[in-house]
Amino acid sequence: MKQKLLIAKIGGNIVGNPEVLNDFLVDFSKYTGPKILVHGGGKSATQLADKLGVKTEMIDGRRITSAASLDVVVMTYAGLLNKTIVAGLQKQECNALGLTGADANVIVAQKRPVKFVDYGFVGDVVKVNGDTIHSFLENKITPVFCALTHNKDGQLLNTNADTIASQIAVAMSAFYEVSLYYCFELKGVLKDIQDKDSVIEHINLDSYKELRDQEIIADGMLPKLQNCFDALQKNVASVHIANADYIKDRNTKHTTLTLL
Repeated sequence: MKQKLLIAKIGGNIVGNPEVLNDFLVDFSKYTGPKILVHGGGKSATQLADKLGVKTEMIDGRRITSAASLDVVVMTYAGLLNKTIVAGLQKQECNALGLTGADANVIVAQKRPVKFVDYGFVGDVVKVNGDTIHSFLENKITPVFCALTHNKDGQLLNTNADTIASQIAVAMSAFYEVSLYYCFELKGVLKDIQDKDSVIEHINLDSYKELRDQEIIADGMLPKLQNCFDALQKNVASVHIANADYIKDRNTKHTTLTLL
């Protein structure tokens, strides 16, 4: 029987709120089994870009990563945010290691091809080196991944953090029984965005398609759920969308994703 592995992804609204982030890191550290943390930080990157006079361009909620924008996201994701999180985990006696995809060659990506939109220096994951990540976990090190990968030709690439979490979960399912948690400011997927308690507690592939057609699930939630179902279809044991409190209290109302 495989050992259980917890993988949690936290979004920018958690990362950018010091009090909420600290509470999450305290709860995450209390999980005694092997664990991995993936974080975003787009809002923090936008704030720094504004301070530096670098224009932020978004299309359908996705960042266009110019060379100047890439500099900002590297500074923000791999620098300030990643090391703040690592330091917060060390405070809780959780031995963490901050990583981009380039570190130890753990995540290789390719620059997204230009079709209808040129996203610039944005990467799509090609390979996750699960053996290396497994070796960290075997040595009781908790990897903390930011949303950056590389192309093995010296180029860093901005990469969707939800996708990174999903692809790591898939790679680690070869070694562990993986539970993947997407933690953000809401309690789960909402039936009514105006009603924060209208959580849809269970979504399978069929109901997902119905909710998508009804535009109850739309915009940024679409790629998040696509990543969820991709993980489930590739042997990840369970996937949940919840707020940060779910790490502490599994009875908290949330959304569970299943194939059937």
